[in-house]
Amino acid sequence: MHHGDGGGAVARCVRCGAEAAGPCARCHAPVCGDCCVLTEGGARVWAICLACEDRGGRSLRRGWALVLGWIALPIAALALVVALLEWLRRG
Repeated sequence: MHHGDGGGAVARCVRCGAEAAGPCARCHAPVCGDCCVLTEGGARVWAICLACEDRGGRSLRRGWALVLGWIALPIAALALVVALLEWLRRG
């Protein structure tokens, strides 16, 4: 993470102090290539720091399940409302 201003400070890895390669995809802390792992299960590959990997692993399944839940739950609720209204209309 070099700054384009020509002489600014270089970002340092929060874990070892080496020059950072970029930010962690989860916590956005600067990390070097030795202190990060690559994610699995996504359309793109992201680097996450070792602390975030310890907390949540490198898989993105939980994140995708959350996204699908945000889509599926409202649809299921609407289907339930439609079924209830149809049942009340017949009865």
